[in-house]
This record gives sequence, structure tokens and C-alpha cells, in this order.
Amino acid sequence: MGLPGAGKTTLTKALAPLLDAVVFNADAVRTNLSRDLSYSMADRIEHARRMGWMCDRIVEAGGSVIADFICPTPQTRAAFGDAFTIWVDRIKAGRFEDTNRMFVQPDRFDLRVEPQGAPDYWARQALALLQPAFDPKKPTALFVGRFQPFQASHQRLIEDGLRRVGQVCIAVCDGADGKDSLPFFAVKQSIETALSHHCGRFVVVPLPNVASVFHGRDVEYNVEPIELDEATETASAAKLRSLGAAR
Repeated sequence: MGLPGAGKTTLTKALAPLLDAVVFNADAVRTNLSRDLSYSMADRIEHARRMGWMCDRIVEAGGSVIADFICPTPQTRAAFGDAFTIWVDRIKAGRFEDTNRMFVQPDRFDLRVEPQGAPDYWARQALALLQPAFDPKKPTALFVGRFQPFQASHQRLIEDGLRRVGQVCIAVCDGADGKDSLPFFAVKQSIETALSHHCGRFVVVPLPNVASVFHGRDVEYNVEPIELDEATETASAAKLRSLGAAR
């Protein structure tokens, strides 16, 4: 968000590839989907509502989306809920006087882009906040499995590991026996989508077809089961796979 001409679209072009994000540019949306709207306050709010609704659909499908939008007032910003907000604050006045008059500086934002610094620099700053790096030196819980498909019981187990330890490594085994139908990258994508709100606290890595796990004496880690409720414990990935095949 920010005044017209502040550099929002330029920053968007630098950031979108880093996030593999869909982009909704306010001018493009107005040209293609909101041609019936004027620049009155009521229509600006309606324009924001439509953009916010479209963004929500992308997020629900597991994607990332950037709304490149002036968002001049608190009412227009409300259409985007608790979205990560970047305020591009590089100019004192935009090219449209009516927008300048109505623009209210935000009292909440996640990143303020100042006049100094190139777009690539600010895109990296945003990426570091949106996708914090996994720290391999921190205490980590290890989960090993096929995760085909990745289901609610898997997610609950991993989130319990996150609660107990702080971060987790999810090791996806290669099912050499032919029972698994999904390649590693597809399993990884489904896991990352389900756990996206824990970004930076987990990593997904491939493993060979592990048949046994051995360790020597005096290992410095705990090996223990996590017990969930009976319904979750009896959930069968094999049954879910067979249902998928039946469809």
C-alpha cells in the first residue's frame, strides 16, 4: 500500500517471483473486473472488498498473493483482514490530489519501505519477514514417514512437536515398494501448504526407503511416541489412498 507513484508496482515485480505469488494490481482489477465502479469513497471500499475476496480465494487454495493497491483509508484496508502489510512510504504526495487528501497513514504495518534502498533490497527485507529461515542449529524434532496423503493426523503430530521443541524436520521416505503414488515434490508442497502459518519453524527433506533405525549408546536425543485421541490414532493413510483411487 502507499500513495500513487510511491513504487508499489515496482516493489511487487521484485517480490512476486521470490514468493511465487499471484499479483492483483488495483488498476488492472478496476479495468477488468470493477469497470462499474467510480472513485467515490463507497466505490473505493467496494473495489477493495472485491480484491480482498479474490486474495482470500488464492490463499485458501494454498497459494501466495500480493494486492498492489493504494489502500488510502482504514476502511479499504479492512477488506484484507490481517494480511501482511507493506507501506511504501517513499514520497510525500502522489499524482492525484483527491487521493492525497483522503490518504490516511497506517497505524499498523509489517514493513515500512523508506526512500533509501533499491526495490530488490526491500523485496529481500519483506521475504525475510514473510519466510524466516529455518535454523538447523536450534533444537529440532524429527518426524519420519511417507505422508501419502498428508492428513490432519500428521499435521496434529507435527504441531505437537512444534509445541514441545520449537521447530521440526519432516523427513519424507521414498516408498520403493510401489505403494506411493506421489513424488517427493508433491508431498513436500502439500506439507508446506498445510503448515504455512509455521513458516521458518519446519523443513521438509527427502529420505531413502528407510527400513530400520538403529542408534548406539548415550545418544543425546529422545525417542518417544506422541499419542493423540483414538479417532486420530486409527486414521489410516492406506484407506485414504484407496478412497482417492476409487474416485
